[in-house]
Amino acid sequence: MSIQALIFDVDGTLADTEELHRQAFNAAFADAGLRWDWNRARYRELLRVTGGKERIAHHIDTLGLDELDRRAALARIPALHAAKTRHYAALVAQGAVPLRPGVARLLREAREAGLHLAIASTTSPANVEALLVATLGPQGPGLFDLIACGDLVRHKKPAPDVFELVLRTLGLDADEAVAFEDSAHGLRAARAAGLWTVVTPTWWTEDERFADAQLLLPHLGDPGQPLSGEPGGSLPDAAWLTLQGLEQLRHPPVHCEVRQLYQGV
Repeated sequence: MSIQALIFDVDGTLADTEELHRQAFNAAFADAGLRWDWNRARYRELLRVTGGKERIAHHIDTLGLDELDRRAALARIPALHAAKTRHYAALVAQGAVPLRPGVARLLREAREAGLHLAIASTTSPANVEALLVATLGPQGPGLFDLIACGDLVRHKKPAPDVFELVLRTLGLDADEAVAFEDSAHGLRAARAAGLWTVVTPTWWTEDERFADAQLLLPHLGDPGQPLSGEPGGSLPDAAWLTLQGLEQLRHPPVHCEVRQLYQGV
């Protein structure tokens, strides 16, 4: 059965956005008069917690506050996260982050081939739209048949809920789609949904475990940014991941040994 859909995570997968998210969180904290400052090492640790609001809550739980102050701090999360989203959108609109190598090309190949494109992310719809518009233009969000975010499902990644929502909405079985992720949480979610998964880590996630990934690459590659050792290492047809190569990897041809039987007379 051929591939009918490509399902992409956003942060770290479409673009290496985590530094902008980190800066936006810190700006929101400063606006609120909080002396919280997440450096790169701290934010890398916090990425183990899925979801921006959940990261703030986790941080609050590490501060050693008494119960009254803890509850007061937790009550501020919606406003803090809304401010963070505004700062992030402003940074993205400035063109501060490009798509990762090969992403725009593979999206274009998939569209031209008539495949479905979908997003399965834990980030907010506003963050997704801001990135797509800034990197792909006003038509960017319209390239995707479905944009599914964490707030639409009961459980965020590493639960498979958001991927299952995408498959259900598109009317597809798991073996008709391929997922693209950059983190261990995302990989676990995609694999739990039964999806064949390509992982392209960034600095933020490169120390995580990706043993269950069917294809692990530093990035998707492009003619101008070919992958070292390809083709022939992990890819069958080019030094970048093509739609044709992905189809060959996802559904390899079955080689049957044909035996001629002779019957003596």
